Amino acid sequence: MLLPEFYVDDVIKKALSEDINYIDLATDLLIDDDDMSAANFVSKAEGVLAGIDCALRTFTFVDSTVKCEIFIHDGEKVKKGDIIARVEGRTRSILKAERTSLNILQHMSGVATATNILVEACVGTKASVVETRKTLPGLRALEKYAVMAGGGRNHRYNLSDAAMLKDNHIDAYGGITEAVSALKKKIGHMAKIEVEVRNKEELREALECNVDVIMLDNMTPEEMAECVKIADGRAVLEASGNINADTIAAVAKTGVDIISVGAITHSVKAFDISLKIAK
Repeated sequence: MLLPEFYVDDVIKKALSEDINYIDLATDLLIDDDDMSAANFVSKAEGVLAGIDCALRTFTFVDSTVKCEIFIHDGEKVKKGDIIARVEGRTRSILKAERTSLNILQHMSGVATATNILVEACVGTKASVVETRKTLPGLRALEKYAVMAGGGRNHRYNLSDAAMLKDNHIDAYGGITEAVSALKKKIGHMAKIEVEVRNKEELREALECNVDVIMLDNMTPEEMAECVKIADGRAVLEASGNINADTIAAVAKTGVDIISVGAITHSVKAFDISLKIAK
């Protein structure tokens, strides 16, 4: 797992604090402290797994004596009925960590699965699928990791990573050339500049400004293909705007370098996984 443990622990701690006030009324009053159990994570759908290390960390965060075993790892495909992992330890600890663990695993695997569907639709082209900053508050790193597990790549992590001049920046400042020129006088030499364009005229202007990346916003595949010819490799071209599983193949075939899709994080369906106590 690429994510640092301290970051994961912070997410888990906040999630557990939401779920358990001071005791688990059902578990603590019903289950003896010395009762032991084993439980299996079982896939109830087909897709790509992400977040199993984070999910299992939830159990050891609650109780360091819980033992975990992984059978299917992040980035691997799972099918219905597969046993993904197994936990063994105090029944109380397993039951207390269950929901938080599944919330993390189901969401991250949902992101990875949604990403992988788009990635596979782009096979045979040079286009890479990336997410956007449309992420759930506090979970951005988990979601970006899940995108990578699904075969995608990452866009900028936050506003400090790169300067993206979108339509509002450009309109507020007075134009592409003016905005880029002013920004280049202030920006650090390590930072890249991306400009959003809405038509071929704006594309040509952005190219004259020698920016690093140009976003083709809400264009048709035909318009994108023309922009690819005009750019002729002078800038990285990113396609964006309402792209989904039905349309992404046509976009990828235009020759763009990057396809950004906010839906793989902001409106992804949770992957169906359950945790079952072994009888």
